[in-house]
Formats: sequence, structure tokens, C-alpha cells
Amino acid sequence: MRKLLLTSSALLFASAAAFAAVTEEDIANDQTITTQVVTNGMGRHQQRFSPLAGINKENVKNLVPAWSFSMGGEKQRGQETQPLIYDGVMYVTGSYSRMYAIDVKTGEELWQYDARLPEGILPCCDVINRGGAIYGDKIYFGTLDARIVALDLKTGDVVWRDKIADYKAGYSYTAAPLIVNGLVITGNSGGEFGIVGEVQARDAETGDLVWTRPVIEGHMGTLNGEESTMTGTLNATWPGDLWKTGGGATWLGGTYDADTDTLVFGAGNPAPWNSWLRGAGEPTEGNTGDNLYAASRIGIDPANGEIKWHFQTTPREGWDFDGVNEVVPFVDAEGNKRYGTADRNGFFYVLNREDGAFVSATPFVRDISWAEGIDENGRPIYNEGNRPGNPADAADGGKGEVVFSVPSFLGGKNWMPMAHSPETGLFYVPSNEWGMDIWNEPVSYKEGAAYLGSGFTIKPLFEDYIGSLKAIDPNTGETKWEYKNDAPLWGGVMATGGGLVFTGTPEGYLKAFDADTGEELWKFQTGSGIVGQPVTWEQDGEQFVAVASGWGGAVPLWGGEVAKKVNFLNQGGSIWVFKLPKLN
Repeated sequence: MRKLLLTSSALLFASAAAFAAVTEEDIANDQTITTQVVTNGMGRHQQRFSPLAGINKENVKNLVPAWSFSMGGEKQRGQETQPLIYDGVMYVTGSYSRMYAIDVKTGEELWQYDARLPEGILPCCDVINRGGAIYGDKIYFGTLDARIVALDLKTGDVVWRDKIADYKAGYSYTAAPLIVNGLVITGNSGGEFGIVGEVQARDAETGDLVWTRPVIEGHMGTLNGEESTMTGTLNATWPGDLWKTGGGATWLGGTYDADTDTLVFGAGNPAPWNSWLRGAGEPTEGNTGDNLYAASRIGIDPANGEIKWHFQTTPREGWDFDGVNEVVPFVDAEGNKRYGTADRNGFFYVLNREDGAFVSATPFVRDISWAEGIDENGRPIYNEGNRPGNPADAADGGKGEVVFSVPSFLGGKNWMPMAHSPETGLFYVPSNEWGMDIWNEPVSYKEGAAYLGSGFTIKPLFEDYIGSLKAIDPNTGETKWEYKNDAPLWGGVMATGGGLVFTGTPEGYLKAFDADTGEELWKFQTGSGIVGQPVTWEQDGEQFVAVASGWGGAVPLWGGEVAKKVNFLNQGGSIWVFKLPKLN
């Protein structure tokens, strides 16, 4: 449902000349065109770095609010969005699949679109939305009933909408779409419901489906409405018919590596969590139990959806260590083109950009217990005693042996995106130090019902902190500095040419750190917990910083003992924009 506000600014905006269409070249150069932010990640490589240096280490202490915007009263849930900025307008998504267009000079709302969500949607981890994508004269975003919507940039009118998957079967969609060569690329959400992860590409102008690529072996892809190729080899790593409900949701969206013309998507946990039920607890002859391509990074040809390569971070996964974490192209100290990715399983991986081959892996959180390390081929060296027990071994047919595993199922790093600075060479990784009691239970698949087969309780590891922002050198795996936060970190990170790193905290602060040392240089209290993604841009010669504030997401819903620690935090829904005061 589109709502156009008839204020003077909105009327002028709606009647103004048509936008200069956002081109493929504009999107490709999103990082260097500092007057815009038209993609999630501030560039399709997801580096979340801006070369802007007007706000820097010396003057960031003077940063003040320029304006703030309320996203409405009764729908104040987790606000994990990243703002987009184009031609004087900010576009932000909100909880319950809403989109706002805001005048960037005044903070005045121009139009608002509210998706008509049906009864019975099944979002696993709050009713969040992580942002949109701009191309041509349209803005694209996904909705909780597993649809993709194209809106007119000027008016918010629906140009087209299409169904990604059936929400009644547990599918949803929360990630920001990715635009590549006139195609809108989307994943899907719903990994806790026995769905099948998939990547889809649509014509950005018409919404027509071009190709699909399931990410669980045995499923057929399509190209131009016809079957194309099978993903993997049927029953190679999945026994029987379990691949049909194998999980692997592609729920965080993807990266585009222009140098290799490759989409890189992560695939989430296999379903169910109970690895014994998938043949992964004890692999048998002829079946490795790896459950491909769940818990993997997958390189895909953007033209036809064919898989180029894959790298599985957690084969035989049994702790809900999704493999969806963003894959960020970078150049290492020796000039090699690499990918960096901080996995939910607690290891920071470096991969080769040509073929996804393993280069290195280093722990980035403490006390990892499920694996002793990573071998020379990139496979975990399992601590088999830390795999949750097989319920079939229980005398009463109930739950299997309980183990305490680190990290917790919410991960050493979850969805919250890291940043990479080409200037310092470092990755700035938002992480959490926590573990869990976890056990397996009997379960059977039922469409639209939770398909876990596990129970859990998250517990903090240390008394004085849970959240940890780490500056990691990808060449050595060394942590150069660390900022410790009492509550879990759950928001995105941004680095800038001014030598700064920005991120928000659940306690409500947007903070700026020295990118070299980690010294806290500035903070501002926004009134609610920050789980959004900061951005920066230049307008009329001034640099601005913006972030969404609004506590929510998975931690208060799934956090166990950790959730109790942060239950005093207020929900909210607002956008805050900051700048330096003008000198008289």
C-alpha cells in the first residue's frame, strides 16, 4: 500500500522532472561516487568503505545531529536497514516490510509504502528488513511474505511485484536485493522451516524470472523458464530424500565480484539442525554427510545461474553455523586478489577469488570448542565429543546428550556486516563471545512448521562483555585491536577515508573509533538499540553519516540468558543523520 504525503515538499518532489536513471556504471562505482549510496554494502563488493575524509579523527568529536526521522509508532521492532541516498532523497526500509522516501536536507517524509502482509507469515528472527537497491527509475526491496517489489522512485507506486516462494511453507525474504547487469538478484529466508535455499534473477524492468539456482544438491535450476542443470549430484552428500527439505537458506543476500564476474552467495544451515538425522553425525561409506551446499559460500555465473565453485565452511554442520556471512573481495599485502569472510562458526577465512579455493583460516572468537582448528584443505578438525548427541542413543527416546559448544548458534559473527578498509588493509568485524548448551531431539518434517530437532540455551562466556568489535589483519589473522561491549553487537560496521570506523550498540550509541588503534573518539545516544547499518555520503560539500536506530532482531527472541541481560533495552524506529557544524 503506497502512501504519498501531500506536504509542499512531497508535491514538489512528485511533480519534479524525472530522475536521471541509475545506470550499471553508477552501481559499479557506488563506492567512489560519494554523493550517492545506491547499493547495500556501499558497493556490490560489500566493503562498506567510503573514501570521504571530511569527517576524520581530529574533528569527529564535533559531530552533531542534522535531523532525525520517526518510522512510526506501533511497528517499532528491529530496524536492521541500510539507508540508500540518491538525488536528494534517502530511501529506508522498516520493520513489517515498509519503505520510506525522505528529503535528505530536511528529514521530511515524501512517500511511504507499506506492503500488505497476509496472516500467517513465518519470519524466524523478527520482522526486520535490511534494505533495498536502486536501478533505473526504481527501487527494489523484499517483503516478509517472500515477494520482491519494484517501486517508482518518485512516487512509491508499485511498478511490479513477484513471488519468490510460498510463505505458507516457511519462506520469507529480508535481505537487500543485488543488481547486476540489469538483473535483480535475490536469495530467500526460512532456514528453520525445512525450505530449500535458492538464488533467483529477474529482469529489473519487467520482473520476469530469468534463472533460478537452488543451493541444495539434487534440485534443478532453471534458465528462461526451462530446466537447466542439477545442483550438485543427487545423493552424493545427502542420504535418501532428505535433500528435498535440506535448508540452506540464502538469507543474507550476496556479493558481486566484478573482477571475476561472479556472484557469491552464502547458504545457511542444513535442515534439520539434528545432524544425526541427515547422515552427518556418522558419515557412511559412499556418503560423506557433508550435506552440500548448506553452510557454504557459492560462486555463481550472473548470466545463467550456473555454479562456478563452492567452499563449505562447516561440512557435517550440527550447531546452526550458517554459511551466509558476507564474502568481501580485497587485495592482500602481496597483491593477491582474495575474499575475506568471517563465519558464524568462529573462523575468519581467506579464499582465492578465481575459484573460491581455501587460503587460510584463523579463529576470531575465543574458546572455540566444536573444532580444534582448520586443516590444510579448509576442512574443520572436529572435536567429535562436542557434537550434540544422537537422540537414538537415549534410553527413553528423548533428547540426546547435552554439550556446551562455543560459539553459540547465533555465531561468532551473525548477519551484522563487517567493513574492510583498503587504506588500513584491516577488516572490522562485529563479533560476540558466547556459548550454548545444545542437544538434539527427534523431529519430522511438516510443511510450515519449525524443523530443528534441537534445543539450546545461550550463555555468555565472560562477565564483563559479550560484544567485541575486532580489527583483523587478513594477511596474518591477527587481531590488531578490540573494543569490548557489555551487550551483544548486532549492527553493521562502516570504515571511512577519514581513518574512522563507525558502528552502533544495543545500548543505543552510535560510536566512532580510530581505525588504526580502536580508540573511541565519539558517541551519540539515539534512544534505542542500534542494529542498523551506518552509511556516509557528501551533499553540497558536506559529509553526512546516517544510521537506523531500533532494538530488535534475533537476540531478544532467541538469546536465552543473554536476552535477559538486555531485556531493559527500549524498542524504537528512527533514522538519525549527523554532520559537522558549520564554522561562522
